[in-house]
Amino acid sequence: MGPGAPISPPPPWRPLLCFALLLWGTSQANGQHAELPPRGWNSYDSFSWIVDENAFMQNAKILAEKLLPHGYEYAVIDYLWYRKYVDGAYTDSYGFDNIDEWGRPFPDLQRFPSSRSDKGFSQIADKIHGMGLKFGIHLMKGISLQAVNENTPILDIKTGKPYIEDGRQWTARDIGLTHRTCAWMPHGFMSVNTDIGAGRAFLRSLYRQYADWGVDFVKVDCIFGTDYSPNEIITVSELLQELDRPIILSISPGTEVTPALAKNISQHVNMYRITGDDWDSWKDVSSHFDVSSSFAAANKIGATGLLGRSWPDLDMLPFGWLTNAGINQGPHRKCDLTSDEQRTQMALWSMAKSPLMYGGDLIHLDNDTLSIITNPTLLKINHYSINNMEFHHVYSERISKEDEHSSHSKSQDHVHLLKDDGVALGLTTCSDDKTNGWYMFSQHGKSDHICRNYGMQDDKNISFCLGKTRPLLTLDDTIVHNEDYRTKFHLGNMHIDNACLDASASRRRTASDIKIPLFSRCRWHAMQMWELNEKGKLVSSYSRLCAIMETSNKGVVTMGARSWVATGSKGEIYLAFFNLDSISRKITVRMSDLEKVLGRGFIRIRRSTCGCTEVWSGRNLGPVKEEISAAVNSHGSMVFEIIC
Repeated sequence: MGPGAPISPPPPWRPLLCFALLLWGTSQANGQHAELPPRGWNSYDSFSWIVDENAFMQNAKILAEKLLPHGYEYAVIDYLWYRKYVDGAYTDSYGFDNIDEWGRPFPDLQRFPSSRSDKGFSQIADKIHGMGLKFGIHLMKGISLQAVNENTPILDIKTGKPYIEDGRQWTARDIGLTHRTCAWMPHGFMSVNTDIGAGRAFLRSLYRQYADWGVDFVKVDCIFGTDYSPNEIITVSELLQELDRPIILSISPGTEVTPALAKNISQHVNMYRITGDDWDSWKDVSSHFDVSSSFAAANKIGATGLLGRSWPDLDMLPFGWLTNAGINQGPHRKCDLTSDEQRTQMALWSMAKSPLMYGGDLIHLDNDTLSIITNPTLLKINHYSINNMEFHHVYSERISKEDEHSSHSKSQDHVHLLKDDGVALGLTTCSDDKTNGWYMFSQHGKSDHICRNYGMQDDKNISFCLGKTRPLLTLDDTIVHNEDYRTKFHLGNMHIDNACLDASASRRRTASDIKIPLFSRCRWHAMQMWELNEKGKLVSSYSRLCAIMETSNKGVVTMGARSWVATGSKGEIYLAFFNLDSISRKITVRMSDLEKVLGRGFIRIRRSTCGCTEVWSGRNLGPVKEEISAAVNSHGSMVFEIIC
């Protein structure tokens, strides 16, 4: 640069980067929770619920040997570790769980024999810690139906005796909200009344026990999305802060999650699922592009969390040797994703800075899978990059003839159960203005419909309506519940007898499942109770989410090309290409468009000598010119590291 030459201002992301690094160093010294997106292994994808101590410890040993050097530090036992593995036991079976005298679950002693000494995971946790790993467990929200039916007393951890308040002893029946059972496990667990001291005392005894066992990570299920239980999330978060042991809080499953729904919750947790379960299907993988983009745009990546940071969670990496959801069988099949599809998933998870939880059986970990999940550049992006966002200035074209016989060429649009001239019913946070506009429609002198206008035809409003009826109260409903729900109503399907609208799914949903409520047999339950407030919002009594109209032409899978961009700690620029199409595409990004996103200071970078490397292949592509362009395989990805 000659004398008097103008000095280009630094890129706008450089000050942010310096601040982020300073903040990271300070928070590390202060021991903040989840300062980086957590990584580890979870037993669900490979063992469903039947993992035992031997299989878990074998996987943990390999985790410590092969993945801990790459930051994968959490070994997590997923759900139903307290269920007996016997005939008749399955996901929503009743009466097969081990609970102690205080209504708290303890491990199945047949599957976890080391728990016989203390009915806990202390010995396993000690072994996990001895490997340099951290120990995690999956939990369901609230309290089990089994404990409520047995009416177990509640432990007061301050006295070691039954909890007493207002001169009486409190029990499980006093705190269990039977009208708020888990939608996909109604015979398993229900919410706890956290507005009363006894409810908080039960949860306090639960999490104190987990801390005593040596647990470092808890994944609490059926508590977010359509199963939204904000009071319990906040209560658990507060109780974890009382402990003298740091415990990472992860919540799931995440159906119907939007940035607005996470707004008041993310600061109370460290990870929160923003999709349903991700399994090894391309439809599940591709469904993550829109939701991850929306959370990045809302600045939720690495936002303030429980005693540290919080991370939108795209779910586990279902690679390698797997099982099927909810079955009583361990790993028995290979991942159905192609190698290109697995790389695409790993690239998106890394660019979006999602926690990385590997789900395959590590005993059968192959070298190709290992190379994907330990790619050093992608792991660096996942932990240390900033300014992560979808990059919308992408140009692409198909470069081969479409395979007419390919299953990927079939339409994958939503299939809505509630169709009416191209509309469907969904759920979202009530702060969204799009939830306004519902009203009572009177016919024959009776207000027997709830409707919403959604369009015009021949100068007339087109309306979407559901039949409104009062809930049927049975003899076993308590007076308290009767009073609570006298103003609520059922919404019936006018074409099906005894079918009422449910606000949550009766089974665990996958990431690509349609996000709309379903009809089921009418019953007295908060999932089927609705109210119309004065603002014209149709509110679910179960999740407190509001109904919204959606057009049915919105596809689950976005076809074509997508791109993400991020910046690194030394001024690197990371650019990812994703081909969601069923055939190969040429994808191009212009440097001038990168300049628009990264700021005018990027001109200085363009004029210098910048090298570009493709991360997956390791190929050096030479100096950067006016654009970056590449042919990307069907469902494939390319990630470029630009260093100047």
